[in-house]
Amino acid sequence: MRSIRHSGHSQTSIIDAADPVPGAGEVVVETAVSALCGSELKGYRGEGMTEGNSGHEAVGTVVALGEGVIHLQVGTRVGASAIAGCGSCAECEKGRYTWCAGRRYYGNMHAERFLAGANACYALPDEVSWDAAVLLTGDGLGVPTHTAAKIDSDEIRTVAVFGVGPIGLGNVLLQAHLGRRVIAIDIAPARLEIAQRLGAADGIDASSMDVPAAIRDLTEGLGADVCIEAAGREASALACFDAVRTNGMVVFNGEQGPLPLSPSSHFIRRDITAVGGWYYHFSEIPAMMAFYREGLDVQALISHRFSFADAERAFATFAAGESGKVILEY
Repeated sequence: MRSIRHSGHSQTSIIDAADPVPGAGEVVVETAVSALCGSELKGYRGEGMTEGNSGHEAVGTVVALGEGVIHLQVGTRVGASAIAGCGSCAECEKGRYTWCAGRRYYGNMHAERFLAGANACYALPDEVSWDAAVLLTGDGLGVPTHTAAKIDSDEIRTVAVFGVGPIGLGNVLLQAHLGRRVIAIDIAPARLEIAQRLGAADGIDASSMDVPAAIRDLTEGLGADVCIEAAGREASALACFDAVRTNGMVVFNGEQGPLPLSPSSHFIRRDITAVGGWYYHFSEIPAMMAFYREGLDVQALISHRFSFADAERAFATFAAGESGKVILEY
């Protein structure tokens, strides 16, 4: 089969690779669509990968079953979570695989076929298209849905999203769908335009404005009820604490290193809550499907479609920082 190879320093090629073979509790999926995620850019721009690739959002058709797989059949259309639980703990019983101590990670999904944990495959309804499905069973809507569950309060009216890359744009789309006023913050005008098309009421160019001051101006001096950090940058993380209202919440979606935070000034004296939101629970996919059936236009997150053969241009376009979600079609 053919597979993407990240050679490092922004070089991507398509190579011949061995066909995956399913072990017990695993399946092989023939890829229909895979999606690019911002987390892949570190390896893409850096030293690359010695084997496999960073793909972890994909949908397709089951073509081979491993031992013990009885709830799927060859020919089933599935969306595959990259995180599969051990299948025997209390967290797995509730479909919370990211909280399973024995969880397994399945990547290498930018390929004509990929391996997945059978218990992490969601059988897709016939009416859900491939490009919608790759967002409904992957990071694109998964992280925003997991985040929305953490801020499920009628008292939350205003949400500021710091960094409107793919995950940030998903937060914009979903929070606007939920009826909240969304403020989008980024340094890329193209992404701010996309955010406003997806429902953001306001866009703030962080390269030319004092962001916390601008947010306070938009919120009668109070600050946003919730600030979501989706850029993975120290400056935006710290700005979230300056821009959130007293007794508000900061949600971290963007991976990053240690921050210079003070328990007193950043938390205690203003009663600020900060939480993390990593990936999504497999059990949250039905909620994503429900949003879709309510009319959430998840496909609006996709700004570019490329054929698998044109993967090099797809990654270059994505790395330029001006796209929404980029997908590969096989």
